[in-house]
Amino acid sequence: MMDWLLVPVAYLAGSVSSAIIVCKMMGLADPRENGSGNPGATNVMRIGGKKAAAITLVGDALKGLLPVLVAKALAVDSLVLSAVVFAAFIGHLYPVFFQFKGGKGVATSLGVTLGVTWLLGVAVAGTWFIVYKLGRISSLSALVAATLAPIYTWLIVGDAYLTATFTLIALILLWRHKSNIQRLLAGQES
Repeated sequence: MMDWLLVPVAYLAGSVSSAIIVCKMMGLADPRENGSGNPGATNVMRIGGKKAAAITLVGDALKGLLPVLVAKALAVDSLVLSAVVFAAFIGHLYPVFFQFKGGKGVATSLGVTLGVTWLLGVAVAGTWFIVYKLGRISSLSALVAATLAPIYTWLIVGDAYLTATFTLIALILLWRHKSNIQRLLAGQES
């Protein structure tokens, strides 16, 4: 029963907005009110450049990674681990500290994959990198990586709960990127 306490802790960790904190600390504009309005690394890059975006990316990945590593260190079962993965991800999308208005979840989803096993994280990150090198479109890279994450999870980890969780995360990422998908289909995404 105590293991389940990790789930709300993971949600709270996910709720910490790296983009808002980084922009505030670096004296940049609020990412929720500038650029795309999305508090994520891509928008922070538009507002403040590569350094601010890199710090945001690392922060968003860590808030997914750390709760999962803690859960694994405590040897929780697969169902609890899956709930921790999902809670950290949902915390980023709907952060309690920022009126439930968060980012799209790409970096945090990378963090949770790395937490589950480094090989899964490398497979997802490698997919993002390859697609980006071929097309130079970040959103397309994220969508392809997210779509393949459940398949990688099944092949690498072989766990039904985690595979179902990453399938749900992929569906949510696709939904959160619906405007990007429309622009991709119209040939207007860059």
